[in-house]
Amino acid sequence: MLRSILTAIFLFLLWYLMSGIDKTLTLGLGVGSSIFAVWIVRRMENASEYDSLKVHLHPIELFKYCIWFLLEIFKSNWTVTKVILSPKMGINQNMFKVPFSQKSDLGQTIFANSITLTPGTISVEVEEDHFLVHALTFLPTDHEALAEMNNRISKIEGNVTS
Repeated sequence: MLRSILTAIFLFLLWYLMSGIDKTLTLGLGVGSSIFAVWIVRRMENASEYDSLKVHLHPIELFKYCIWFLLEIFKSNWTVTKVILSPKMGINQNMFKVPFSQKSDLGQTIFANSITLTPGTISVEVEEDHFLVHALTFLPTDHEALAEMNNRISKIEGNVTS
């Protein structure tokens, strides 16, 4: 309890030093927000005792994936830039299903976020065994590229797919 009170006081003093406003209403809101922040953190600490996320990722595979993914982002950026700057705007939008092989929620989240972070694509919906993806410039080879991404993320997770 003492730790919570000291934390709230510290947060309020930090807020006051950074804002420098000494009106009654503003000070009251500062005290209230400091207490609210400490209350939220305490609730989060209590919740974390019951629910935990186990992370089992292979660091070397994750490093190799990050390098590969940065190259894919660069290539996709180049493609989207060409579409935007082209007078004809060669847009070929499409929504399609992308199956995933990840077993954990973390693996599926990495895959969905990787799709969304790649320029020109976005993960729209998650189903039991696939994502619904929207592509700005759809090509038939997109399925193969996403299958490769799926396999690489499965290797990070420790699941090897063919």
